[in-house]
Amino acid sequence: MELHHVKKIHSGKFITRYDLTYTTFDQKTKIYEMISRNPAIETPKDLHNHHIDAVVLIMHDKTGKKILLNKEFRLAAGEFVYNFPAGLIDPGETPEISARRELKEETGLDLIEITDFFPYSYSAVGFSNEKNVCILGIADGNFAKSSSTLEEIEAKWYSKEEIRQLLKAEPFAARTQAYCYLWSKS
Repeated sequence: MELHHVKKIHSGKFITRYDLTYTTFDQKTKIYEMISRNPAIETPKDLHNHHIDAVVLIMHDKTGKKILLNKEFRLAAGEFVYNFPAGLIDPGETPEISARRELKEETGLDLIEITDFFPYSYSAVGFSNEKNVCILGIADGNFAKSSSTLEEIEAKWYSKEEIRQLLKAEPFAARTQAYCYLWSKS
């Protein structure tokens, strides 16, 4: 596959849409649509995102017997979806600072300890170059309504049995579904 050029199609407040023109191994010219948090992609080389855009928080309670999930209304899906707390890293923030802020904003809980940190992964590699880091840890405190009026979130602790039941009946974000499945079976 040979990538020829990148064309900016539309810039929004948070994402920019691009068309990528490329040639397949059988010499057919194609256009691939993608979005990015980077509003300044001009060349194929610029597609490799060197910036971590967001954090994903995989939190357990102090006992390790419960996992934290948000049940959040997601506009693009048009329904409530189970997902880990997550959010964009603000300018000047480290992923750790962003993790503490996002957890507090979305759930009211405090990040007590970071137990692991996964290097970057892609949010939706099929159509975006957005990168996240996953931060695993222990959270505690009292739940509070999201401090953002832009988000409709119900945060709650779930046991392994409760997760197994949710997985049979409720919509999940893919990464959350995979992790929860494996965690609930351990």
